[in-house]
Amino acid sequence: MDIIKDLLYTNKKIFKTALDSTYKNWPIIFTGLFYTIASIILAVLLPFFWILGGLVGIVVMSALVSNYLYLINCIIKRNKFDFRDFKDGFGAYLRKVWGVSFIGWVALLIINTFLMPGFRRGFQPMALGVIINFLVFALFNALPETIYQKYYNPWESITYAVEFVRDNWIEWFIPNIALIGILYLLTGNLLTGIFNYHLPLSMIFSPMGIILYLIGQIWFSFMMIYRGYLFETLSTSNRRKRLFMREF
Repeated sequence: MDIIKDLLYTNKKIFKTALDSTYKNWPIIFTGLFYTIASIILAVLLPFFWILGGLVGIVVMSALVSNYLYLINCIIKRNKFDFRDFKDGFGAYLRKVWGVSFIGWVALLIINTFLMPGFRRGFQPMALGVIINFLVFALFNALPETIYQKYYNPWESITYAVEFVRDNWIEWFIPNIALIGILYLLTGNLLTGIFNYHLPLSMIFSPMGIILYLIGQIWFSFMMIYRGYLFETLSTSNRRKRLFMREF
């Protein structure tokens, strides 16, 4: 019973706060279009970098993720961001995002080289891929919020994100599943990646697609702001403390 009270009380408060913050910081809605255009330009230019193309791609994509996470952090911490924050955001978490991405790349290399051959004997390749993607999505779901709200190095960020999900899996996943489900109903896109920062541009190649894209970006921005406030609340309190504070 306490967990239901906690879910209702916590999310009712966060919903109102996130709604107000999204309305006040409405320009965040249009950052997705910038990131999409930047990604397209990057894809066109990468072949000119020859063997350094992969490295350049990782650095630029990490900078884009860093930028978005920094803007969300500005909203969570002081409920506003400006053009200077936008400029500073590209380097704010660049090393941390890049470090986490590198660790993920090494882990994927180890899995594909040493573990996958053995597991394939008992699983179909597609089923195994679904299982791995689900585990990554579940275990590291709070990694973006950990990166911009906690002062940890890349490896510590990964371990903390896992511990956070372990300790708060009910309080974290119930609201997140609802948010992702509504996004899917609005746009038909199911975003399951860890570092999401925009919807696919392929949605806008029709009048209805443009409308769905704008609606989707509004909800996506609200969702990421909501996650930020939810993570801040859950990572700095426990259920007993939240229920106790409710009485005041």
